[in-house]
Amino acid sequence: MIKSSYRLFFLVFMVLGIPGIALASGAGGGNHLDLTSSWVGYASLLIFVVAYGFVMAEEYTHMRKSKPVLLAAGIIWGIIGWIYASHGFTHAAEIAVRHNILEYAELFLFLLVAMTYINAMEERQVFETLRVKLVCAGFSLRKIFWLTGVLAFFISPVADNLTTALLMCAVVMAIGKDNVKFISLACINIVVAANAGGAFSPFGDITTLMVWQKGIVSFGTFFNLFIPSVVNWLVPAVIMSFAVPKINPAACEIDVTLKRGAFVVIGLFLLTITTAVSFHNFLHLPPMMGMMTGLAYLKLYGFYLKKTHKNGKDSPAYDPEKADERIGDTVAFDVFRNIARAEWDTLMFFYGVILCVGGLGFIGYLGMASQVMYGDWGPTTANILVGGLSAIVDNIPVMFAVLSMQPDMSMGHWLLVTLTAGVGGSMLSIGSAAGVALMGQARGMYTFGGHMKWMPVIALGYGASIAVHFLVNARFFDGVPL
Repeated sequence: MIKSSYRLFFLVFMVLGIPGIALASGAGGGNHLDLTSSWVGYASLLIFVVAYGFVMAEEYTHMRKSKPVLLAAGIIWGIIGWIYASHGFTHAAEIAVRHNILEYAELFLFLLVAMTYINAMEERQVFETLRVKLVCAGFSLRKIFWLTGVLAFFISPVADNLTTALLMCAVVMAIGKDNVKFISLACINIVVAANAGGAFSPFGDITTLMVWQKGIVSFGTFFNLFIPSVVNWLVPAVIMSFAVPKINPAACEIDVTLKRGAFVVIGLFLLTITTAVSFHNFLHLPPMMGMMTGLAYLKLYGFYLKKTHKNGKDSPAYDPEKADERIGDTVAFDVFRNIARAEWDTLMFFYGVILCVGGLGFIGYLGMASQVMYGDWGPTTANILVGGLSAIVDNIPVMFAVLSMQPDMSMGHWLLVTLTAGVGGSMLSIGSAAGVALMGQARGMYTFGGHMKWMPVIALGYGASIAVHFLVNARFFDGVPL
């Protein structure tokens, strides 16, 4: 599937390529090599396709997705560096790869802080408390379908869509038990809602974060995608809701309490987001500097929690049977434990992808793709196809490729590609991290085939969100040809 998706682009690259290795004038007045139709270019393309094939097969091979792309990035840039050095350009490749590493470093530090806060809130029982309250509320399956969808839509703009989807799926599975039909429908709804919710927020998805950090779309401008995102989720949700079984599960009683300092950690996370936005908007500094400053907030508060920690076993009211509920009193808060629990495989995967795509761009393929997609096809067609491609290939390399191309587009078209890259992955269960994770969590109940059954209505929502974007955000297109 991955090979067929890229075949069209690769054929275009090969047809348009100039035979041999040629010299071309580069940015800044220097020289660079045109490797698009040489063995170097073809080999690099093949290496990336093979590596990404292993990424797509992670569920079956059980090999972490970061491993193949890390190796591919090293080989691609190694070949490029060797060719450039042999032609006397000893620093050209070095300068290019340092630029890619800088972009990755900003993304890495931003995500590391966000992941640390999410882990801290999870450790303080924030998500578990929410899950238990939903499970024990005694709502009908149809009400749970809508509640988990709404929560997924509104939590994912702040937390990542993967964490949000896993939390909501846990609720659905606890309530639905062995009701395969309900769990399948609810999981599809959660995936669509989480991806749609992340599309209108700079923090909701990696792609929106990349666009914001690049300085192309301002923080407040992203929220103009709110209505199109709502439409993207509501259209399939309304249709699927009629298929949800009309069953009322029995209520339950489970007592789970928040650990000490949970609300403060939530407040510090919101303050950290505010700091990141302020650094970017008012001080014109990278958002990751504001996030790293916010990490200091959590570290200092963690120091306070540790200093004021009292072991629950020393309390006369200590009950061994409720030790799990009092774990916050028996184990001191440790911010470095939360940092260690970050998704390191995902962070390393981003490194490999950014360096791989950066290498292909340095070879010359992204410039050629930009000419074909945005020059010949036009930005509207190209940006809609980006969403379709992100349903098959992870949206991270797709969006990084678009940002590296830097097509000359209006703000309306940049918002369009942000929307399509964010929600396009909902059309297939393998199109987003949320979908892939839920297939593992609800194994045998939420499947690729079950999701495919509802792809037409999801695609209907995709098309409707694009149409609504052109309608409500027409002012951002400024008369630029569609």
